[in-house]
Amino acid sequence: MKTTEKESLYKNLEKQSVSTLLLQMNQEDQKVPKVVCSSIPQIQVLVENILPRMQKGGRLFYLGAGTSGRLGVLDASECPPTYGVSHDLVVGLIAGGDGAIRKAVEFAEDNIDLGWDDLQRNNITKLDSVIGIAASGTTPYVIGALKACRKENILTGCITCNANSPLTKCSDFPVEVVVGPEYVTGSTRMKAGTAQKLVLNMISTSLMIKLGKVQGNKMVDMQLSNDKLVDRGSRMVADETNLDLNTAQEYLLKYGSVREAVKAYRDGK
Repeated sequence: MKTTEKESLYKNLEKQSVSTLLLQMNQEDQKVPKVVCSSIPQIQVLVENILPRMQKGGRLFYLGAGTSGRLGVLDASECPPTYGVSHDLVVGLIAGGDGAIRKAVEFAEDNIDLGWDDLQRNNITKLDSVIGIAASGTTPYVIGALKACRKENILTGCITCNANSPLTKCSDFPVEVVVGPEYVTGSTRMKAGTAQKLVLNMISTSLMIKLGKVQGNKMVDMQLSNDKLVDRGSRMVADETNLDLNTAQEYLLKYGSVREAVKAYRDGK
């Protein structure tokens, strides 16, 4: 039996108090970061193989169904505002299309050809990299896509929560985060989803840092899409230039990013 389908360690949940339910869920959640830590060598190898391809202009695709697909779409969608990159540098694809982000599309994940079709619609190339995300490690939508990628010599990785799964076997650089049975049996949006989110954070953040999108520890290319981010950016410019906050904001709004505002100031503009 798959680890993700094993019976919960806890019984008679409907009879427990709210306090007990919350404490037990939290006890299970605390196991997740330790498992992710043990998977860092796998994550490292995956990132180090994706990075040179992205440095040459390649893109990163996430591919998944259900919760796994939504997590991939979430991580991809946060890269442009956080790091100022184009929307097609990191792309999240979900079985059933964008409508499946909000409402499940029945049996979309069971189509073994659909994942590769979605990648082809995005003009996948040999310079791109594809990470399949599936807690079970058995999702046909993801497995079919990765098998097709390997035939085309496209780099493949995966994030799964079962050891030695079919998905692992068709990935060049698999990441296995086996977090154990879920609190509610089979509900992989819980610990498995948390593990996948942590790993995705690590992959995209480390790639963006190594691609030069962070200076020091600052998001110097973030989009100025609301007042909070303008305020944050202004403080970052002020810290780097010793300008007062109002003048720093003027530079920021004129030049459009922390990076360009600081550069303009240092160039005497």
